[in-house]
Amino acid sequence: MQSDIEIAQAAHPWPITKVAEAAGFQPEEVLPYGRQKAKIERTTPVQPDHFGKLVLVTSINPTPAGEGKSTVAVGLADAMQQAGHRTMLALREPSLGPVMGLKGGATGGGYSQVIPMEDINLHFTGDFHALTVAQNTLVALVDNSIYQGNPFHLDPRQVVIKRVLDVNDRSLRHLVTGLGGRTSGVPQEGSFEITAASEMMAILTLATDLSDLKRRINRIVVGYTYDQTPVTVAELGVGGAIATLLKDAILPNLVQTIAHTPALIHGGPFANIAQGTNSIQATQLALQQADYTVTEAGFGADLGGEKFLDVKTPLLGKHPDAIVVVATVRALKMHGGLAKDQLDHEDLAALQRGLANLGRHVHSMKRYGVPVVVAVNRFTNDTDAELQLVVDYARQLEVPAYPADVWGHGGAGAQALAAGVVAATEQPAAFTPLYAPDADLLTKLKRIVTEIYGGQGVELAPKAVKQLHQLTDRGWDRLPVIVAKTQYSVTDDAKRLGAPTDFKIHIREFVPKLGAGFIVAMAGNILTMPGLPKHPAAEQIKITDDGTIQGLF
Repeated sequence: MQSDIEIAQAAHPWPITKVAEAAGFQPEEVLPYGRQKAKIERTTPVQPDHFGKLVLVTSINPTPAGEGKSTVAVGLADAMQQAGHRTMLALREPSLGPVMGLKGGATGGGYSQVIPMEDINLHFTGDFHALTVAQNTLVALVDNSIYQGNPFHLDPRQVVIKRVLDVNDRSLRHLVTGLGGRTSGVPQEGSFEITAASEMMAILTLATDLSDLKRRINRIVVGYTYDQTPVTVAELGVGGAIATLLKDAILPNLVQTIAHTPALIHGGPFANIAQGTNSIQATQLALQQADYTVTEAGFGADLGGEKFLDVKTPLLGKHPDAIVVVATVRALKMHGGLAKDQLDHEDLAALQRGLANLGRHVHSMKRYGVPVVVAVNRFTNDTDAELQLVVDYARQLEVPAYPADVWGHGGAGAQALAAGVVAATEQPAAFTPLYAPDADLLTKLKRIVTEIYGGQGVELAPKAVKQLHQLTDRGWDRLPVIVAKTQYSVTDDAKRLGAPTDFKIHIREFVPKLGAGFIVAMAGNILTMPGLPKHPAAEQIKITDDGTIQGLF
């Protein structure tokens, strides 16, 4: 069997100018990055009245068995395009953390991939590098302000802006900088986050244009004075410099699938520690160009799905016309109690137990008033009886379910799914947000936990209680909330699979991100700088003397 990279390298891509022309972009809007990539510089204003239909792809809670959400999104878009519908993908960019670590890339798999997959999974057009430099430049300017007399009276112990790196590096979670004497800065504790978790990444993906990007950067709180007054980038006077570093990164990237469906790939925040959606600009651009836009949100519906609907949708100016929840028989059997090495044989009892996880996410997505479809991503060892059990269970939930073999057959393996999704977008929708925009922070949190996770409520650590009072006093408690928690469970305990209900979410602290426009609620022991596994994927990646990359999935 060919690997993902071997399949991608055997593809016959169109020149990017041909892809752009097929997508309806004007030549002056296309800025080529080589033969197979381009950035798109929009020349006309956004016209929401001309938007096509939007399909959001989300999933059950992922397991080590994999659910293939990106693969299904790509295969679905190809199937819709092949059925004669003008379709475009809007996806996130991969982070080098998972690429070199454990999870893998974000370009799909098999015959449902976006290409050139090597470039997209590695440096692509340099967006992640620009974000990393922008964030670290800001931190350097803050440190320099303190060193050069501290005119804003920043408390070095309360500098909250963090350095970033787009690689999993646990050694950088906690460190001390400024050692080495008077000419080496002011000693202070610090830490790194992975670039995908940075506020700069969140800002890039939520900004509607360059002007909005500049406004958001200036709103970033870099730290607090000795008397607890917040200090922003605007007060430092360096917002223009930081925005300048992102002048190219803010432009969406155009590539194609193996089947030549246009794909806009832009921004890459993680859904377990950030909002987990691609950029507003890329999604709006796709909606304006295509009759159907297929997009995705990171991890399960409890994370990326909820954040797409409650944080991104109000800014996008368009709610999804249909939501696809991706599941696999393998992952559902793990939610039913099987170990990963026991998944290759039929086990209807384990599958039946695990279906509750699918039910939890279907229920939570249906409450938004948008038609829901289940996509069963088919694996080789799935039996007909197992697939039918999932289809029958979905029918009990009053949603259609369609098995799809997109890894092995691309769009041809998702024709029934595509027809079902198109039909779902024709159904009436009455989109209802989870919470009112002006609701207080605790009310929003409780709604997320009880209605999306299926839990009983929220418990705040003493530090979080104190911070909540501070947020309220500053008038920040009405912002949207981003819950940062494990992706493996609807709870904040990664080992609690399935669909438990006897739990509360434990919030240890709140992190205001005013530039992004939300408050992050840190739950359980979630970390914003992951670590590498014992055997990272980097051990398998090679490059030949002629420049051919091998082992990249």
